[in-house]
Amino acid sequence: MSAVLVAQPLARGSLDQLVWIGRRATVTDFDSRSPRDAAIHRDGEQRHDATQTFGHDSDLSFVPFGAELTEVEQSAIAALPSGAALLLVRSGALAGARYLLDTPVTTIGRHPEADIFFDDVTVSRRHAEIIRSNENGFEITDQRSLNGTYVNGERVDRSALANGYELRVGKFRLNFFVSPADLPAATE
Repeated sequence: MSAVLVAQPLARGSLDQLVWIGRRATVTDFDSRSPRDAAIHRDGEQRHDATQTFGHDSDLSFVPFGAELTEVEQSAIAALPSGAALLLVRSGALAGARYLLDTPVTTIGRHPEADIFFDDVTVSRRHAEIIRSNENGFEITDQRSLNGTYVNGERVDRSALANGYELRVGKFRLNFFVSPADLPAATE
């Protein structure tokens, strides 16, 4: 894998480095902080190196959502019939959308005929399927997508789904909820 180094002014006359390694870019900003926080370099100047990486590996980190469910979302979950589930889109162009999972197989993808249609290049045409079975509940299966399917931050080929799990399909983040009627009764 070869690296390409470009040193050029990227912001207000500063000399920053942009390094491309394959499909990943790394930007190093030499003067983004105050001199008090900076390091002293060989030329005697105080500078701070702030490096950020952009590209395939860096955007797939798992940061769980801390946002509480709205009243409308809680009502939608409470109204689910037994045997059904709900996907809530938490980020992406369709944030706030809700999808009812009440068929044996639900397809997710960029193809217009997908049950859940995400029109974005980060989603494969036939990205994933959510399968409902009587004995195992729900599970998601990646359909050999380019960017992968993630459950709670881990890339999976197939994974069982449990209440509250976070899914990632392309740049879309979703939360999975089962019908309250199907949750095990709380023990006291």
